[in-house]
Amino acid sequence: MASSAELAIALVAGEPSGDLLAARLLSGLRPLRPQARLHGIGGKRMAEYGFVSDWPMEKLAVRGLFEVLAHYREIKGIQNALCARLLEERPAAFIGVDAPDFNLGLEARLKEAGIPTMHFISPSIWAWRRGRIKKIARAVSHMLVVFPFEEAIYRSAGIPATYVGHPLAEVIPIQPDVAAARAALGLEGTAAVVAILPGSRMSELKYNSVAFVGAARLLAAREPGMRFVAPMAGEGQRRYFESLLADAGLSDVPLQIIDGQSHTAMAAADAVLVASGTATLEVALFKKPMVIAYKMLAASWQLMRHMGYQPWVGLPNILAREFLVPELLQHAATPEAIADALWRQLEDASGRRRLTQRFTEMHHALLRDTARVSAQAVLDMIAARQGRL
Repeated sequence: MASSAELAIALVAGEPSGDLLAARLLSGLRPLRPQARLHGIGGKRMAEYGFVSDWPMEKLAVRGLFEVLAHYREIKGIQNALCARLLEERPAAFIGVDAPDFNLGLEARLKEAGIPTMHFISPSIWAWRRGRIKKIARAVSHMLVVFPFEEAIYRSAGIPATYVGHPLAEVIPIQPDVAAARAALGLEGTAAVVAILPGSRMSELKYNSVAFVGAARLLAAREPGMRFVAPMAGEGQRRYFESLLADAGLSDVPLQIIDGQSHTAMAAADAVLVASGTATLEVALFKKPMVIAYKMLAASWQLMRHMGYQPWVGLPNILAREFLVPELLQHAATPEAIADALWRQLEDASGRRRLTQRFTEMHHALLRDTARVSAQAVLDMIAARQGRL
């Protein structure tokens, strides 16, 4: 194998959750190859391990079919430029972290050129668009999966796969320190705390924020002492969120907006209102009751609502194969319906105990030494490739 000093590995993560996942892999890889050059597209957490982002990660953080179309030319330009750079450099491996719409196309071009490709976190082929597994087979040399049932799906399709556990199961403690989290946010006292997480993408903020904070206003009217906290992924997201609330006449809602600290907000909360996505799994690992709500551009919704193979969109419900927590989507995600669902969870002590037990079982099932297992899979793939040269 090439020495650490000669080794170059490229990665692409397209949003904060991908940045967190990639950083976990890099935490295992960097000690094994301390001089390796790591670059591509990523965020602050990856940078902690010496990763250099060639473009801002925020350029890729667009969600929704029609929203992506509006940014298609810029995103495609970044993909083409990065591909040309990597084809010239010929790194020892390319690792796409989630962001399948961007990464799979890039991976296919690199794999065809003889560069080993790895994809970290399977697209939800078990939930919708199953035909993508053929595209994945053309694009991916090795798949890293984070749910136990996924390994067999890929191996049966002839795609090497390794179950590495879910990195979040290691990052989040089995028993979160609620008191410490509330003290860190200045939320001492006995009042109920609700965390509001409308999403990290600008498009998610655009469609979710007013309904989410509108629900908070209704809950505050029912229980005036209730506290609300909303973590924002960045300064741009915070400014946009505040402008949306001002335009909707919601600036008077007693909402504490914080920079980052989403895990602290989850740990501090009695219940969480969360947009669909990886954050729903994070909330489950913090053992919190939640309401999953999501809104998007109407045209995107009409297309996507017919593509699903199962009745759930939230990861906790998908893993449990039942509606453990409520899901309110598109027209159902009204402030009134959201507020009612949250109120029921806050009032149902026995239901909260059942959720804590189910989420604890889920946590243990997803717990592996992800950093070590994923890093070793990368190095094994590189070694196998170089052994064939």
